[in-house]
Amino acid sequence: MTRTQESSAHWGTFEVEVSDDGRRVLRTRPYADDPDASPAIAGVAEGQHHPLRVTRPAVRRRWLENGPGPDDRRGIPDEEYVEVEWDEALDLLAAELDRVRTAHGNRAIFGGSYGWGSAGRLHHAQGQLHRFLNVIGGYTSSINDYSRGASLVLLPHLIGKNGMEELRTRPPSWPHVAEHTDLLLYFGGMRLSNTSVIPGGHNRQVVGGLSREAARSTRIVSVSAQRDDIAADLDAAWIGIRPGTDTALLLALTHTLIDEGLADDAFLSRHTVGAERVRAYLAGEADGVAKTATWAESITGVPAPAIRDLARRAAAGRTLVNVTYSLQRAEHGEQAVFAALTFAAFLGQIGLPGGGFSHGYGSMGDHGIGVEQVRLPTFPQGRNPVDDFIPCARISDLLLHPGEELPYDGGTLRLPDIRVVYWAGGNPFHHHQDLRRLRRGLTRIDTLVVHEFHWTPTARHADIVLPAATPLERDDLAAGAGDSRLRAMPRAVAPAGEAREEFWIYDRLARRLGADHTEGLDARAWLERIYERWRGQNPESPPFAEFWSDGGTPLPQRPYRDGAFAPFRADPAAHPLDTPSGLIELFSSTLHGFGLSDTAGHALWIEPVAEADSPYDLHLLCNQPSHRLHSQLDMAAPSRSTKVAGREPIRLNPGDAAARGLQDGDVAIVRSAQGSLLAGVIVSDALLRGVAQMHTGSWFDPSAPHIADCVNGNVNVLTKDVGTSTLTQASSGARVAVSVTRYEGPVPPVRAYEPPRLSARPDRGRSTPA
Repeated sequence: MTRTQESSAHWGTFEVEVSDDGRRVLRTRPYADDPDASPAIAGVAEGQHHPLRVTRPAVRRRWLENGPGPDDRRGIPDEEYVEVEWDEALDLLAAELDRVRTAHGNRAIFGGSYGWGSAGRLHHAQGQLHRFLNVIGGYTSSINDYSRGASLVLLPHLIGKNGMEELRTRPPSWPHVAEHTDLLLYFGGMRLSNTSVIPGGHNRQVVGGLSREAARSTRIVSVSAQRDDIAADLDAAWIGIRPGTDTALLLALTHTLIDEGLADDAFLSRHTVGAERVRAYLAGEADGVAKTATWAESITGVPAPAIRDLARRAAAGRTLVNVTYSLQRAEHGEQAVFAALTFAAFLGQIGLPGGGFSHGYGSMGDHGIGVEQVRLPTFPQGRNPVDDFIPCARISDLLLHPGEELPYDGGTLRLPDIRVVYWAGGNPFHHHQDLRRLRRGLTRIDTLVVHEFHWTPTARHADIVLPAATPLERDDLAAGAGDSRLRAMPRAVAPAGEAREEFWIYDRLARRLGADHTEGLDARAWLERIYERWRGQNPESPPFAEFWSDGGTPLPQRPYRDGAFAPFRADPAAHPLDTPSGLIELFSSTLHGFGLSDTAGHALWIEPVAEADSPYDLHLLCNQPSHRLHSQLDMAAPSRSTKVAGREPIRLNPGDAAARGLQDGDVAIVRSAQGSLLAGVIVSDALLRGVAQMHTGSWFDPSAPHIADCVNGNVNVLTKDVGTSTLTQASSGARVAVSVTRYEGPVPPVRAYEPPRLSARPDRGRSTPA
């Protein structure tokens, strides 16, 4: 007999079938009533028992023999690791942390640890790490995120911090769209695979059904370089646009509203500041260039009559302007968001049901579902005594340029000298750009510590690797924002090998460092504590024992009637925004006052810098994968099913493929100014000519550097590691200029999914970790 139980991940809730002896996960599958469930669910069982599991603590041999310090060979493909007992690993790590904090201060420990390792409310990788580092004296942290880092800096200047939060938690909802919206205008597409991803996961996926219902009554237009950048069953019209030119199109749409008398002057006068400065810029008063539809046609490739027609249609009915996160992940990417907000303001529909401006449809599965968010159980992290931080996408700058200054949000940050990097629950070789540069940064630190389930690329650059228990090997709670159910996540199987819960790891480390991570409670007691504290604010929920026995408890599903900015629209004097003016700032005196060369007080078109005689003649779009979350479970069958020639594919327009002598199934070498990779070829007419596309998240494989920097198709060997701007300093990895040619030589094997060379210490007798 087998048994079946429930578990959750960031990509959804699913059933887990366990063998009769309780030792193996046989299968993971979505619920039958979840038609839009992520295909990644099927890979969880394979990942659970994969040969890549880290099953014992391991230390890089060169670090073990030579001690901490910079090492140019950190991360080489054939590096050897020595498996050690837990006591030795914990003693080594505790001694290193103590050495660094004593000699250099806690600011020399970087614990940003960006990633999506666990959906649990207790065993959340970053939360556990940050609590531990706080109790031992603090750490240099990171802020913002790779998804919307530029917007997180820009939008508070325009709509206020509270307005930014309102836009995230109460956007015009899908039910609002279905009832009120005539035109839903997507910049950057709306891919259903993105909407299966929610921090904490959801009980069931709902966005697919909500969007299909809305499409019955709402005309949807997708502005993208990819025709299939939006779900086919939404019957969207496609406007093909050259990558990186959305800002120009949005400015031309706004110019058309002004030119044809379609702008809502009453809304602009009562609810915004700076509209006249915008009008002057669009008219070309400063630079002599009017931002007309004809001007935009030469930049965007969208015909001028189509631009004018789109502006008229937007003004003729209720219109919602949505910008996906991907558009701002590029150099000057925040300008597209600024321009979209400006266009929506000139339409005058911000704050109306189903109208105005949104930023997140098609990027996350909890966006626009239309229910009030409720607080969830939370494991307290404590306070970080160290003030130093970086925007998360500037980690290579941090490691390579200690002591230097970094401009950010109108000020400057002094970069500390980092000696230890501690990473848990993430893979910077997925999230970060220009992997050559990241690897150089990692060679100059003293020690890299990683907690991992598998021998990922990050683990294979680490000096100390500690085996972490997976979500199926520990008890936890799960829920995401707007979820219908708080779910129990009971342990399905025992931890593999000597893997341990991170709660256990930090408890033992904290003891060695004279600190307290647990407050005298074990993990089960903490689960009960955070649940009962939450229940104190939700008295209708059952006691913990009943909750656990039942497998969960319903969460309130209270639809909100008014979306973002509705009270502000009704009475801006009584409900001002927390901006300097209390209004939407289409011209920000604060931004203008920063005096930055790449930012103005209003939305701005910045002409890309063209390199003369550049060999990189294709725009490569680097978007999120469909069959995995980021790089998670890239070795499992769902992700493998998308590979071509055994590695990550690149899609090419038929004309571009023919010009290069490429066809389906070929292996191509893709180059940029930053690096090179091998990719399998897919020919698709869903792309504009001159545009290529690859998914992010393929595991980095540097095993044949004489051929390419990565033979497995990790796009971040190609992308540029430059901040979006000196204002926002966010990730600019969504697109890059590349060349693509046929690879003619012997195709090297992919070694990314092989464990490293492992050896064991001479037998000292197993000890129980203290």
